[in-house]
Amino acid sequence: MTLLGIETAAGLVGVALADADGPLAGVWLRGDRRHAETLAPAIDHVLAQAGVSLSDVHAIAVDVGPGLFTGLRVGVATAQGLAEGLGVGVVEVQSVDVLAREVYDSGWEGPVAAVVDARRAEVFAARYEGPVARTEGPARHSPAALAEKLSEVPGTVLVGTGAHRYAGLFADAGLRIATVREPSPRVLVSIAAGRLAAGVAPVRPAVVRPVYLRDADARINWVQR
Repeated sequence: MTLLGIETAAGLVGVALADADGPLAGVWLRGDRRHAETLAPAIDHVLAQAGVSLSDVHAIAVDVGPGLFTGLRVGVATAQGLAEGLGVGVVEVQSVDVLAREVYDSGWEGPVAAVVDARRAEVFAARYEGPVARTEGPARHSPAALAEKLSEVPGTVLVGTGAHRYAGLFADAGLRIATVREPSPRVLVSIAAGRLAAGVAPVRPAVVRPVYLRDADARINWVQR
């Protein structure tokens, strides 16, 4: 089975391709709010790099968030369009799971908190006791409240854009920050491939929904006015 992964939950645009034997190709580019312009060429590049036709793809994996509104919207819509056109299903993977898995893949065995920068002085976070053991979240927090909460779990390592943006605050609470910032497309397709191998069926493209956890900033601004 050939699996195409789309990663647009944060500031970077990532695409990866894998089959039953493992990764085939991947690319990771700076999106900077240009996810729509960057994603399609990235997909074309990865397919060409692997010598694979789009018609050879058997399923689409996509990061459904939480993350940045524009990136999620572009990634999910692209995954839906490709899957509909190919007549294949979609594997939904959350950004926090991708972040946490990368830490556990590096050999870490303790508790992890995946912390995504939500902007507006907020973060989205989820807690883990193992690579497939999410114990809480994802949910929206103020950085200070999250730091206080996580400080009650000794040895917790933080990953993600939110962890790095508020690194000083978390460090003051005695928490460690890992180097991982952005969800990796390589890890995304690895998680999706593992779920397919375990018998988890991909879903119909029409039912895929981003995990926003908050209204778009444009709607918030309108309501506040």
